Amino acid sequence: MKENLRVILSGGGTGGHIYPAIAIADEIKRRYPAAEILFVGAKDRMEMEKVPQAGYEIEGLWISGVDRSFSLKNFIFPFKLMSSLSRSRKIIKKFNPDIVIGTGGFASGPLLRVAISSGIPTLIQEQNSLPGITNRILAKYADTICAAYEKVKEVFPPEKTIITGNPVRQDLLEVNKLREEALSHFNLSKDKKTVLVLGGSLGARRINKLIENDLKRFKDDDVQLIWQIGKLYYGEYKKYDSVNVRAKEFINRMDYAYAAADVIISRAGAGSVSELCIVGKPVLFIPSPNVAENHQAKNAMAVTDHDAALMITEDELAERFEPCFFSLLKDERAMARFAQNIKKLALPNATSDIVDEVEKLINKK
Repeated sequence: MKENLRVILSGGGTGGHIYPAIAIADEIKRRYPAAEILFVGAKDRMEMEKVPQAGYEIEGLWISGVDRSFSLKNFIFPFKLMSSLSRSRKIIKKFNPDIVIGTGGFASGPLLRVAISSGIPTLIQEQNSLPGITNRILAKYADTICAAYEKVKEVFPPEKTIITGNPVRQDLLEVNKLREEALSHFNLSKDKKTVLVLGGSLGARRINKLIENDLKRFKDDDVQLIWQIGKLYYGEYKKYDSVNVRAKEFINRMDYAYAAADVIISRAGAGSVSELCIVGKPVLFIPSPNVAENHQAKNAMAVTDHDAALMITEDELAERFEPCFFSLLKDERAMARFAQNIKKLALPNATSDIVDEVEKLINKK
C-alpha cells in the first residue's frame, strides 16, 4: 500500500453523516500520515463548518434533497443535480482519488455516482437500520458497503455488505473512568443523579419543551441535568441554566457528558445509537418523527428489541414520559440491566474495520 493515499469522503447535512466521515478520515491519517484527504459536502450545510474545524479541506456542491411534500423548491432540483454532477467530475478529475467513501447526505449521491462511472473504487458507510433511497440506488454499483445492522442485507446486495458497526469517537471507549473529572467539569454534585438530554446538534423542539415542563419534577426528585438544547433553540431555553441545570447550546466534551450521566435521554440517530451502545448507560430514546421512513424509530427498536433501552414516541410523551422515566430513575436493577444489555450491542472496532475494507479495495485496484 502506498503511503501517499488520496481519499475523498462525502457525507453531511447532519452530524450523523459528518462525524462518521471524520472518524474514518482520522483513522486513515493515523495509519497513513502522508495521505491527502478531501471532503465534499453540500454548500450551506453544517459540514462546511464542522469539517474544517476537524482539520480537513472541503469542497461544496450546490445540492439539496427533494421535499417529500409539494414544494416549488423541487422544480430547481434537476438543475442542482446537474450542477453537482458537473462539479463532482471536476473535483474527481483534479484530485484523482484512490478511493471515494460516502457516508450519506445530499452531496454523497452525485459524487459517488461520478466516482462509480469513472471506475474509481467506492465504499458506502450506511449508519441506519433502514437505508435511504440514495444509498439503495448507489449500493447496486458501489464496491463495498459497510453497515451497522444485519437487517440492511435485506435491502443491499448481501455479498458485498459487511457488518462493521458505525464509526464512533475513540474517546468514548473508556468514559466510565472519567466520572469524577466529568462532574467537576460541569460543576455538578456527585451525590445526585445526573440526566443527560440530547436532542441533536440543531436541537429538538419537542424534547426541549418536555424538559422545560418537567424542570420542577427534576428539582423535586433532586436530579441534576446536562441539557444540550441545540443551536436552533438555545436563545429560548438558555434562561434555565442554573445550579442543577447545565443548559448548553452544544456540548464539546461529549466524553465528559456521557461519563457524568446516570441516565440519558436521546434522539435515535444512527451515530447516537452506536455511541450510546459503547457508553453503556441506561437510555430513553425519543425518535425524531421528522425523518425519512421513520428510520430513527427503527434504529431505536434495534436496541429495545434486546431489552437494552426504553423508547417513547413523541405522540406518547404526554401519557408515558413521567411514569416511565421517573420510575426508571428509582429502579437501580432496571438501570443496571439496560446498561449491561446495551453494552452487548456495541461494535467498538467499527472505524478500524471500515478502514481495513478501504485498504482491501485500494490493494485490489
